[in-house]
Amino acid sequence: MTSESNQPTGRRTHVLFDVDGTLIDALDNQRRVWRTWARRHGLDPDEVHRVALRTRPVETFAQVAPDRDPQECLAALHELEDEDVRSGVYTAFDGAAELLSRLPSVSWALVTSNYEHRVRGRFARTGLPVPALIVDAAAVGEGKPSPAPYLSAAARLGADPRDCLVVEDAPSGVLSGLRAGMTVWGVNTPHAVEGVHRHYPTLREAVPDILAFASAGRGARVPVGRVGLSP
Repeated sequence: MTSESNQPTGRRTHVLFDVDGTLIDALDNQRRVWRTWARRHGLDPDEVHRVALRTRPVETFAQVAPDRDPQECLAALHELEDEDVRSGVYTAFDGAAELLSRLPSVSWALVTSNYEHRVRGRFARTGLPVPALIVDAAAVGEGKPSPAPYLSAAARLGADPRDCLVVEDAPSGVLSGLRAGMTVWGVNTPHAVEGVHRHYPTLREAVPDILAFASAGRGARVPVGRVGLSP
């Protein structure tokens, strides 16, 4: 069922985007980086990448290389990731350039588990516009699925979390947005991530509704009901 709601005139809405998997297709890059890291440490590349897909780096190291210094492991990973930003090939998802270019610069931000310098590098490579605010891994003490990253973005934008839309592709990011008390829409997955208020198989399909949400502070009607969830 779809429901619609009129946001009170004068309330400013904001859109908070995840980056990897939401705006930029970095799956092959992440796979390549983790497999290179695994080979350098004499580990099974496929197993390491499988673990890395569902855990944060320090948790990955604890599972696949418990006898090694996690800080040394992290430094090696960061070196590979920085090199990939300089030399890797990145692709923006269809609709990303149009969407971001049409959003008012003060109405959106990036909330990522990566680091700002890498995000800026990837955006430069893909030609995507960069917002004034990027909340990265260094900006908060707890990452997704904690609500801290999205709450930090809302606070820095001067926004009420209830007036924020989170656009995500991953379960940890969806949970982070939900815990922050925000509307959460999922994109770029064949099936809805549990908890999303709306699900779009592609970012392109979500573009009109995201733009409508961003305009809601000026009296536009915006869908907020749960849509497209699995039974």
